[in-house]
Amino acid sequence: MKIHLTPIAQKCLPASLAARAEPILSKLDTIINGQGDSAVSGRIAMFAFTIRIFSAAIAYLSQIVLVRLMGAFEYGIFVAVWVAAVILGGIACLGFQTGIIRFISEYRSSGEHDHLRGSILGALSWAFMGATIIAAIGSSIIYMFPGLFENYFLVPIYLAAICLPMLALQEVQDGFARAHNWPGTALAPTFILRPILILMFMAGAIYLDYAADAPTAMLATIFATYCASIGQFFLLVKKLRKAVPKGPRKYLPAKWLVITMPIFLIEGFYNLLTNVDIIFVSHYMQPDQVAVYFAAAKTLALVHFVYFAVKAAAAHRFSTYRASGDHSRYEQFIQETVHWTFWPSLFLALFMLVAGKYFLMLFGPSFVAGESIIWILTIGIIVRSSVGPAESVLTMSGKQKAYAFVYAVTLMLNLFLNWILIPIYGLNGAAMATTLALIFEAFALYAAALRTLDLHIFILPRRKRKDTDFQAAE
Repeated sequence: MKIHLTPIAQKCLPASLAARAEPILSKLDTIINGQGDSAVSGRIAMFAFTIRIFSAAIAYLSQIVLVRLMGAFEYGIFVAVWVAAVILGGIACLGFQTGIIRFISEYRSSGEHDHLRGSILGALSWAFMGATIIAAIGSSIIYMFPGLFENYFLVPIYLAAICLPMLALQEVQDGFARAHNWPGTALAPTFILRPILILMFMAGAIYLDYAADAPTAMLATIFATYCASIGQFFLLVKKLRKAVPKGPRKYLPAKWLVITMPIFLIEGFYNLLTNVDIIFVSHYMQPDQVAVYFAAAKTLALVHFVYFAVKAAAAHRFSTYRASGDHSRYEQFIQETVHWTFWPSLFLALFMLVAGKYFLMLFGPSFVAGESIIWILTIGIIVRSSVGPAESVLTMSGKQKAYAFVYAVTLMLNLFLNWILIPIYGLNGAAMATTLALIFEAFALYAAALRTLDLHIFILPRRKRKDTDFQAAE
C-alpha cells in the first residue's frame, strides 16, 4: 500500500499552507514510494532515523529512571565506566565493523562469494577474540596496579570487562546488517532491546534487594548486552543463509588488514573524539558532575541520530556508486546525503535550545546546571552536520589515511582543549573543547575530500567560477 502525502495535505490543510508544504511533501512522496537508489536510501535513512528516535526515547527514559534509582553519584560512576567500555568495544574490532561494509559491497558486486563468506566469518572471529584479549590485559593491569583508579571504580570496571566481547560482536554484526540494507536488524538489538533489558534487569535486581549502585547497574548491563548480542547473532545467521550462497571460504587477512588498519585508527579516534570529554570530566570532577554532563550530552543525542541514520543508509552506497563508475550520480548522491544530514539536524538543534532545560529537569533539580552545556555543544553539532557523512565518503573511496589524519589531529586538539579548559571553566570547558574540535573536524574533512577526491562536500553549493575569473587567472 502506497501513501501519498501531497494529496492528503491538499485535502486536510488550508490551501496556502498546503501550497507551501507541497515541495517538501513531494520529495517525501518520492522517497516513500520511489524505486530508485535515492528513494531506497532515503527510506532506509528514514527507517533508521525512526528507530533511533524510538530508541532515544527509550534510552533517555531509562537513564532518567537509573538516575532516580541510583542517585547522581552512583550514576556518574556507571556512566564513566560504561562509556570507556563502549570505546574499547569499538577499538577491539580493529576496523572490521566498518571495513566489512566495504568488503560485502565489493565482493557481492564482483561475485566473489568465497571471499565474501571468508570476510564475514573472519570479522566475527577477530571482534570476539580481540575484545577478549583487551579485557584480559586491561583487567590484569588494573589488578596489578590498584591505585590507578578510585576504589569505587574498580568493581564496575571488572564487570565492564565481561561486556567487551559482546560489545565488539554487536559492532561487527551491525556492519553486516547495514551492508545488506537491514536497518532493523542493525539498530533494534543495540538501541532498543539493550536499553530496555538494562532497565528490566536493574529493576529485577533492586526487587531482589540488590543495592541500587554502579556495580548492580553494570551487572544488569552485562545480562542485557549478552542477550541482545546473541539474539542479533542468530537473527543474522538466519538472514545470511538466504543472502549469501553456500560454498567454501577464502581469507585474505593481509589485504583486509591493509584496508581496516586505517579504519581502526579512524574508529578509535572517532570513539575517543566523541567521548573524550566524558573521560576528562571523570578525571577532573566528581561522579555527580559527570552525571550532569552526560545528561546534557544525552539530551542532544536526537540531533546526532540524524547523522547516524544517514550514514547507516548511505555508507555502502558510496562504495557501490564509486565502483560502478557513474561519477555524476556519485557526486549527486553525496550532496543529497549532506542535505539529509544538515537540515533535520539544524531543526532539531534549535528545538533543543528551547526545550533542553525542561528535559534536564526530568533527571533532577541539580541537572538544570547542564543547560549551558547544551547551548555550547549545539554550535559544534550544527557546524559538523554541514559536511554530512564526509568521513564515510573518504573511507568508502579508499582515502582512509586522509580521514585517519583528520581524526588524529582533531583528537589531539580535543585532548589539549579539554586539558586546558576543564580546570578553568569546569563542565562548560569540556563543552567548549568538544565544540571547537567539531568545528575543526568539519572544515578538515571538507578540505580532505576536496584535496584527495576533488569533491565539494558542504551544505552550500560550490561557487562557479565566472569567465572574468579565468581571464584574471590568465
